[in-house]
Amino acid sequence: MSTLEIFAAVVGAISVYLSGRQSLWAWPTAIVNVVSYAVVFHGAKLYADMGLQVVYAILSCYGWYEWRFGGAERTPLPVTRTPVRLWPLLAAIAAACTLVVGGGLARWTDASIPFMDAALTAVSLVAQWMMTRKLLENWLVWIAVDVVYVPVFISRGLYVTAALYAVFLGLAIAGWIAWRRDWRAHHAGDAVAAAA
Repeated sequence: MSTLEIFAAVVGAISVYLSGRQSLWAWPTAIVNVVSYAVVFHGAKLYADMGLQVVYAILSCYGWYEWRFGGAERTPLPVTRTPVRLWPLLAAIAAACTLVVGGGLARWTDASIPFMDAALTAVSLVAQWMMTRKLLENWLVWIAVDVVYVPVFISRGLYVTAALYAVFLGLAIAGWIAWRRDWRAHHAGDAVAAAA
């Protein structure tokens, strides 16, 4: 456990909390978090997770823009549902990334758990992209990822990070509840209009 890991964990928890509240400040705090964790994961030989932090930084810049200007006529982006037709594509992308990255890690690095590392990385990328688009179900994907990450980080001796991901799990559940409430509130009129 290092001071940097503790710092990254605190900033990460703040970022996820802000995401659940749909605050634009979630994105700059996310950038600070992922840069810090890139260094932590390099030291733990979790190279896919280290690379994931770089992609998260890019997605955080994109998400920051989208949440502010991605709605109709450059308005703030509303929470929406994930289209059913999108799920097979997201699953295929995650599976392909897992195979390619996991194979590369197994062959060319000393990664401790190459395919698990790659799978968690791939699914996390899918969840993060979903969050940038304010797709409600991103929280369900994060819940699944967090449930698996906790024991992985414990196995690597990253106890603070494991605790953080347990907190992330709680925040993801809270995010799901808050975003679902928001989505329902904005679509209550749609149900009334459809019934009329």
